[in-house]
Amino acid sequence: MELGLKEQVKERWAGHAKCRYDDRSDLCEITCARASLAELCGWLFIDKDFNFANLIVEEMPAAWRLRYIFYGGAGSGWVHVLASALCSEETFPSIVKFVHAADWHEREAEDMFGLTFEGHPRLGDFILHDDAWQENVDPMRHHFDPQMAIRYRKPAADWRPRRIVQESGAFVMPVGPKYSGVTESVHFLLETVGEDVIRFMPRLFYKWRAIEKIAEGKPADEVLLLAERFAATTAFAHGLAFCQAVETACAADIPPRAAGLRVFLAELERLRQHAGAIQEICESTALAVAASEAGIFEEDLLRISGELTGHRYLFGMLAPGGLLLDLPDNDCRQALNKSQAVLKQLDNLETELRVSSSFLDRLEEVGYVQQQVAAAYGLLGPVARASAVAHDLRREQPYSGYSQFRFEVPSEQEGDGYARLRVLFSECRQSVHIMEQTVAAMPGGGVLESFKPREGAALGWVEAPRGAAFHWVRLDERGFVTRYHVAPPSFANWHGFHVAVENFAFQDFPIMLATFDLSVAENDR
Repeated sequence: MELGLKEQVKERWAGHAKCRYDDRSDLCEITCARASLAELCGWLFIDKDFNFANLIVEEMPAAWRLRYIFYGGAGSGWVHVLASALCSEETFPSIVKFVHAADWHEREAEDMFGLTFEGHPRLGDFILHDDAWQENVDPMRHHFDPQMAIRYRKPAADWRPRRIVQESGAFVMPVGPKYSGVTESVHFLLETVGEDVIRFMPRLFYKWRAIEKIAEGKPADEVLLLAERFAATTAFAHGLAFCQAVETACAADIPPRAAGLRVFLAELERLRQHAGAIQEICESTALAVAASEAGIFEEDLLRISGELTGHRYLFGMLAPGGLLLDLPDNDCRQALNKSQAVLKQLDNLETELRVSSSFLDRLEEVGYVQQQVAAAYGLLGPVARASAVAHDLRREQPYSGYSQFRFEVPSEQEGDGYARLRVLFSECRQSVHIMEQTVAAMPGGGVLESFKPREGAALGWVEAPRGAAFHWVRLDERGFVTRYHVAPPSFANWHGFHVAVENFAFQDFPIMLATFDLSVAENDR
């Protein structure tokens, strides 16, 4: 934790904020008066250069508790800003004026809990679309019964897309909700007066699953099944974040061998996911041969995962306390050897793409995102690192033994589609490098440690293939989940995607969509 942060808060917000620091978790909790909330969060985000991670809303027995989570670079620790109000008071100040990255988080809280954020530029019509749902459903409130059908829906019959462009001849081009470029339902609204996109708005959540509500009252091992399955292509990353949250809440340790195997599998998943993203980029630019090659590489990695663990997407490996299945050292070495062979083929593909002028013409200077904009929107993962925002939780807030391994965090400066592609290839090399180190130093012993469930709450985090993912879990004394909240990386990157799309031609839209490697399923959790 930065020296003097507690003292600075005490001096600057005397009588309005109180700090509590836990050196074991490197966490500073700041309990803040609502009147000072926005200014304090802005100070952390802008002046102190902390990253905004998540907004967690909890309906306690008599009061609301809002938890704004920030994290810094290596050695800067975590800051949780807490704000409270009686349950009868449903209004909080918006922090979006200072922390634009919190925009969608506040909109989500408004739709799910019925809270109002004063000063927010646009609330409503978010997860619960106004043309399908009435207002005041508030499905995450305690009084909402998910077993009761909403028999008489009262959506807004006169709903129309919100128009921004008002010039003569302006029109809205709708794409979706059925859209062949992605595997889930999503609705794109593109405003134009000609060939260029002037304004872009995505409408997600058509298949919202209410996983966080379903999780309430279930034991942690059952909720893990939900965490693994809402975004199957990154199942291991999300399952790992959930397990780490439960383990922290219960003060549980995991065996060293389990930690090493978790890292190995997380990097195998990253390698496979990036190969799939590269395939999508090649396909979006009509390079059929290159797309087929990358698709074969992804299939090879899926088979490696299946042969090693019994599941192509690594389902069923994780458990709070470690892993359910030990992996023999020799099997890990074989999986590594096969992954190294795939990496060589990926390197050859990158070399071929670098000299394809028609391919580069479709990516270079297309979908440009400035570094300052990427930081303001809180973009994550390869998308952010391509715009010189080189944050990586494996390095800055290490977990599961990542601090023991040497690796680089690839980044580029240009912020365009080609920069994002280069980051993907570079990260593939780093993933195999980490896998090599884990195999060389794999500890012996068991892979699962039993522990006694207890009441508590904690945050689990991982650097998922698409970027930082945060899972918040609160448990009762039996170890049953009373609150579960997920902030996946695509939630942040969809929020900022319009910056890349606007002021570019319509025909570039599928390419920009591919280079962002966005998941719809992560948002439909």
